[in-house]
Parts: sequence; structure tokens; C-alpha cells
Amino acid sequence: MIYLDHAATTPVRPEALEAAWPWLTSEFGNPSSTHELGHRSSVALEQARETVAKYFNARPSDVTFTSGGTESDNLAIIGLALANPRGKHLVSARTEHEAVLAAIDFLERVHGFATTWVELDEYGQVVNFETCLRPDSTLVSLMLANNEIGTTHNINALAEATHKVGALFHTDAVQAVGWFDLDIKKLGVDAISISGHKFGAPKGSGALVLRSGTHAEPLIHGGGQEGGLRSGTENVAWAVSLATALGVLAPTEIESARVSALRDNFIQNVLSRVAQAKLTGHNLNRSPNIASFTLDGVSGEAVLLELERRDVIVSSGSACAAGSDEPSHVLQAIGVGPEVAQTAVRFSLSHQTSAEALATAAQALEEAVATFI
Repeated sequence: MIYLDHAATTPVRPEALEAAWPWLTSEFGNPSSTHELGHRSSVALEQARETVAKYFNARPSDVTFTSGGTESDNLAIIGLALANPRGKHLVSARTEHEAVLAAIDFLERVHGFATTWVELDEYGQVVNFETCLRPDSTLVSLMLANNEIGTTHNINALAEATHKVGALFHTDAVQAVGWFDLDIKKLGVDAISISGHKFGAPKGSGALVLRSGTHAEPLIHGGGQEGGLRSGTENVAWAVSLATALGVLAPTEIESARVSALRDNFIQNVLSRVAQAKLTGHNLNRSPNIASFTLDGVSGEAVLLELERRDVIVSSGSACAAGSDEPSHVLQAIGVGPEVAQTAVRFSLSHQTSAEALATAAQALEEAVATFI
């Protein structure tokens, strides 16, 4: 099997599973307990927090463990907006993940916030950003790398413009871990969301990293765990596993260049083999691991089935909208019509993807499309 749907989820790394195992079995103590068993869990949890903080060049106290990207996005957007409401004005893009869009919708419906949606070009890049900001803007939320088309935003410049009007900036970096430098100080953002299962940790693990001094309101209330930002008994095993998966990632700059070259060769191979294929997203400013196409006149879902028959596993876009067969909201937001959006196919690579696997996948796509022509 050739698995090229890593933007949906990745296999758990053996090191991450091994690191989690003791905290699922013999070391089962509650980290809030005062006895030795609980103390060992507490120490493991804080060591994991320190590892995550180091990856983002943040303080351990600014790392909150969550259940994944969706919770991290909600905690960042709702938590920051309610703690720092100012003029109750949000700025975001319609290409954002459903978790961001739904959190914004909640703030609009329940708390009376208003949203300005940024203008996007045909590649999904932000244009005329400054015109969206107001002197009393509350929060901007824009992802670093798009999960469907791979287009990246210049987060540093966008965050700088945001801070000039006194607003906060959150970036959904779920698809960026392992591919981009996520030093929170260099990025210049106030909040970063990540999800463990996108880089080799288990599903149900994630984190929110805040810039030091940034205050957010909790969404879950109770015993005050996670510095009061996320009450509930902590999942030590998953925190340890997430930290371990981060720790074994290859150096970002070298790995990004290597996988980008594989991706670019794959894109050229597909475009030369499949006349119906058109690349979506920006051809240069894109995540190293995502290559997405529309296939003129061919059902994307039908192509997926044909590829699976050939042992190539890919997707038609985001896997995060439960049971949805609607056309991609990302493609429609950049001007692609619903019928064309239904033809989309996304290939997403991992650090283990080989050139041979990609060559086989390109040939399989050619054969799959040919069955419908």
C-alpha cells in the first residue's frame, strides 16, 4: 500500500507509542495526586511540556495540552476573543479549517462579534490585508499552511500588521509542524495550534502555544488543570507521546527542502501524464508535503476508488468534516466552481515518502483517470 493521505492523519511513530506505553499501564497515577505514583505522572507531564515549549521557543507555562487541533483552534479563537474583546471584530479567511470557521460562527451568534473575511487570489493567498483591519479589531486567525491546497501565508508580515492596530494574531499550524520553523518569537504570533496525529503522535493529542503574557479564557471549567486554561485530569500518555514525536522530527530546513523536491517532481510527473490535471494552490508558496489537483470532467471520488484499487490511498480534500460529500469550501473560496471542486484529489506526503512511491502513484493516477475518459 502507498499511503499519501498524511494531511488527514499519520501513523503513530514507534518512539511515540513506546514513550506513551508506561503511562497507559504501570504508571497510571493522576498527576494531581500527592502520592509518589501521582508525582511521577506530574513530572512526566511537565517534562513533556518543556519539550514542546523548546520546539516552539516558548515558556513551558505557555503550553496547554489539548485533545487536538480542533480544540486548540477553539481555545485560541474563543478564549482570546473573550479575554480581549476590544471592538468585537474578527478577521479570517474562508479557506480556514472548519474548526476555525465554526469557532468564529459561535462568537458571532452567541457573543455578537463581527467578522471581516480577507480577499484571496486564485491561489488562496491573502491580498489587501490591511484594509480588513480596524483600530478596534480583536483577533486575526489565518493558517500557516492550508490543509487542502497547501498554500502558505506570510505569517510574519500579517502578524506585524495586526499588532500595529493592537489586535492579536492566531495561526492554525496543524499542517506546518515538521515543515516550517515554528519559533513563536520569529513568527511574531500570539497563539499557535497544533495536532499530534499530523506528525506521528496519537489521535486525541494536541497543544496550544501562547506568546508569553497572552491571556485566554478557558472553555472547560473545573479543577484548574493546565494552568487554569483546560480543566480535567491530564492525559499524560498522550502529552508524553506528542512531545516524543516532536523530538524525533528531522531538522526542518533540510527535510522541507528534500520533500519539496520530491513533491515538485511528482507534480510535474502528474501534469505531464494527466491532461485533465490542474494544480491547485500556489506553485511556489506551498507546504512541502501537499500536491492537490482538479481533474477536468472526472469525479474526484471515483478516482479515489480507482486509486485505492491500485493500493494508492489519497483523499479528495479535508477529512475533518464528518460525513460530508460537499464540494471543498477551500476551492470554492478561491473561485473554483462547485462542479470543478468535486473533481479534486489531494496527495499529501510524509517524511518517509519515497520517490519510487510517488512515481507509482503518478502512474496509478494516469490509469485511474483513463478509465473515465
